[in-house]
Amino acid sequence: MELLFILKCFYLMLPAYFANMAPVMVKKVKLFIFPVDFNKTIGNKPILGKNKTFRGLVFGVVFSVIVAYFQFLLHNFGFFKNISFLDYQDWLLFGLLMGSGALTGDLIKSFFKRRVNIMPGSKFMPFDQVDFVIGALIFIMPVFDVTLNIFIVSLLLSFALDITVNHIAFYLKIRNEKW
Repeated sequence: MELLFILKCFYLMLPAYFANMAPVMVKKVKLFIFPVDFNKTIGNKPILGKNKTFRGLVFGVVFSVIVAYFQFLLHNFGFFKNISFLDYQDWLLFGLLMGSGALTGDLIKSFFKRRVNIMPGSKFMPFDQVDFVIGALIFIMPVFDVTLNIFIVSLLLSFALDITVNHIAFYLKIRNEKW
């Protein structure tokens, strides 16, 4: 696969990457800390779990919108125009959809993890690596042109990057687990 195409996929996914990282980055912020599932259960199992909070949702979408806005601002510079699939004129919609989609994908995965008794933070491969990518791309597909090649390359790239970044964070003692 052409390196420029891979770079374009990476650049396209930046808002989703930041949305996915936001809950970890704002862990110490004391706003919107209550769980998305309001501590409700299904069959004595949490619907999503206490780790899925409105704080993560709000900041995830905000981070995504901010990144999309920067992509809009940078688009007229040659390098950034060359690595863009979009012109980012609809940056607000793009950021909202990418962030909402990424976090929705993560919430859906968490719902299924709880159903099969996998604890928060425990491995659920390959879903931990691709849930947010699938969600983000599905959310933008009705509005922005996402080809099958973009979808597949973004999925594979994100899978590899997620594992790499988490391992680095583990060895730097930023995370307690490699996954």
